[in-house]
Amino acid sequence: MKKIIIDTDCGVDDAQSMLLAFGCKNAEVIALTTVYGNASIQNTTANTLKVLDLVQKDVPVYPGCANPLVAEPHYAAYVHGEDGLGDAGIPASKRHPEKKHAAQALVDLASAHPGEIDLIAIGPLTNLAVAQELDPDLPNKFATLTIMGGAVYAKGNINITAEFNIFADAEAARAVFERWPMVRILSWETTMEHLFTKENLEHFFALNTPKSRFMHDTNQIIMGFVRKMFNQEFLYAPDELAVACAIDPTLITKKETHYVSVETGGIQSRGLTYVDWWDRSGKPANAEIILDLDQKRFVQMMEDGLR
Repeated sequence: MKKIIIDTDCGVDDAQSMLLAFGCKNAEVIALTTVYGNASIQNTTANTLKVLDLVQKDVPVYPGCANPLVAEPHYAAYVHGEDGLGDAGIPASKRHPEKKHAAQALVDLASAHPGEIDLIAIGPLTNLAVAQELDPDLPNKFATLTIMGGAVYAKGNINITAEFNIFADAEAARAVFERWPMVRILSWETTMEHLFTKENLEHFFALNTPKSRFMHDTNQIIMGFVRKMFNQEFLYAPDELAVACAIDPTLITKKETHYVSVETGGIQSRGLTYVDWWDRSGKPANAEIILDLDQKRFVQMMEDGLR
């Protein structure tokens, strides 16, 4: 059984990625850590507790950083709603988060289970950057780190060149890439090529389970945004893809391994995830970049999580 921790800025797609994870029989979610991002830390933590109500699981939730290391926080209410869950009126949970800070929890859990835990980061990387300062050996204590983040071809979704999670705390992202021996990246460009189509969504919603109804209700703002932007019916699934590939790396059908880091300055280059595609820098490869994956199996994993 694979032990996983999900570090999340729980918005709509984060919530769905957790449903996917809890639906996997070969994975055990041993902790959830929260960070600002899609919404405030108060909302992302509250949303994570709401997901636990939905799946009826008792998993510790550790609230983390409320702000980036340097910059001001940048939220995504225009996509995820003010509450981060599509302003769908999901009832507040009666559960309570842990008192321990997420960064300290990451250190303690990794030290208690060295080499046994797969860490999945699907929000800004601030918690990880703080945790590795608390324990400089932390990157060697996790089995793997999978990140939903980066625009490896500079096709950004927050500015011209950057993906939201990396842009939200470029300094933290740079620190993580510089310290971890190897990270797995699910980029924005790969996300754009692996959508939930209109047919997928109709099938998911027709399941008519509490989880599929949750998916339907929380996605109404995002679906309206997609219709307005693209005049189509589909949903991006960045966090779901990252979680699926972390739990089952055999989903990955094409990947490349190169040196990757993050630009922290510039008007349109802040948050740029730059890749040494030709291996000319002389720096050792530190990132496995997912380029393609088995879409049919991924969709099935999402369906399993909605049942």
